[in-house]
Amino acid sequence: MKKTWTIIGIIALVAVIVFVWFKNVYNGMVAGEESVSAAWAQVENVYQRRADLIPNLVATVKGYAAHEASTLESVVSARAKATQITVDADDLSPEDIAKFNQAQGELSAALGKLLSITENYPDLKANENFRDLQAQLEGTENRIATERMKFNDTAREYNTNIRKFPNNIVASLFDFEPKGYFEAKEGADVAPVVEF
Repeated sequence: MKKTWTIIGIIALVAVIVFVWFKNVYNGMVAGEESVSAAWAQVENVYQRRADLIPNLVATVKGYAAHEASTLESVVSARAKATQITVDADDLSPEDIAKFNQAQGELSAALGKLLSITENYPDLKANENFRDLQAQLEGTENRIATERMKFNDTAREYNTNIRKFPNNIVASLFDFEPKGYFEAKEGADVAPVVEF
């Protein structure tokens, strides 16, 4: 009889240890997934900040460069396209992130053209509103790079956690899926040519 109680005690102890381990692994994955979602929300936040600044910048430039209408229209169009692409934080697939990144890249290119217009308009370069908006956009671009890096770090930690053994067993039982990353645009490895 004593031997039976010992075996039951050992089984109960093992069951408790397995339960505690399982609970901790599962809760760690939930916390990791929430961290990835929060990091993604911050990425979207800084992109939204940029999108919110653009109409003011376009309006300021429009007053000085009325005949640059095609450039202004391309910025407005790229902004509209970039703000229409949304990615569900629960399904951060590499394909969805790539589509989002492409739309944001098109907006960046259009903004680059818009900002290059200033070389033709010395009064615009001296305009305080324009300088403030340009500084805010530059700061926002830096924030975007920082938040994208933080997102990739958070996604990497999460992806590593769900792929480790034996965590991968728990991940597969509860459908924890790997999250995508921001990747460099094609051709980003080639330095731009600067000509004067």
